[in-house]
Amino acid sequence: MTRHSDSRLRSTVIRVEFVALLAALALFLSTVEYLIPKPVPFMRIGLANLPLIIGLGLLHEREYLLLALLKILGQGLVTGTIFSYIILFSFGGTVSSAFIMFLLYRYGRRYVSLVGISIAGAMASNITQLQLSRVILFGDAARFIAPPFLMVGFATSIVLGLFAERFVSRSSWYAEHAQQEHLA
Repeated sequence: MTRHSDSRLRSTVIRVEFVALLAALALFLSTVEYLIPKPVPFMRIGLANLPLIIGLGLLHEREYLLLALLKILGQGLVTGTIFSYIILFSFGGTVSSAFIMFLLYRYGRRYVSLVGISIAGAMASNITQLQLSRVILFGDAARFIAPPFLMVGFATSIVLGLFAERFVSRSSWYAEHAQQEHLA
């Protein structure tokens, strides 16, 4: 192997380990969130989305997608829903949320803060999950859970966005990894 390929391989291994670290954080936060009582099985406050929000400025497209998929699988394992219809809610919500957040961060970051990105991601997730609940579970009665579901998502996404903003602006760990990302 050449010196260049050794350096490239080492960089790839470090990036994979970094995705694994964020996925482990998502798994931990999913476990914490699982302990919080929910009025509807798929209604979560979104703690496990924090690594996705933080990862926006650190991960490439494929790495971000891998993190989102690992979050879905981790939540399914933690909640025991990996082989049930409930995983569809996690999949739909996470994919729509990650997609919207990624697009907003990449193309609108100078106009939208992490709080706004977090809100947009939560609303995308909640609307997707409400549509799935309408089709799979509740039919037209899903409209009755929509207001509290959207309000909780809105409120918690503000808190997560504020936390992410503060973490990104004050963390030396984040600054170091962001610097490495721009050099890669």
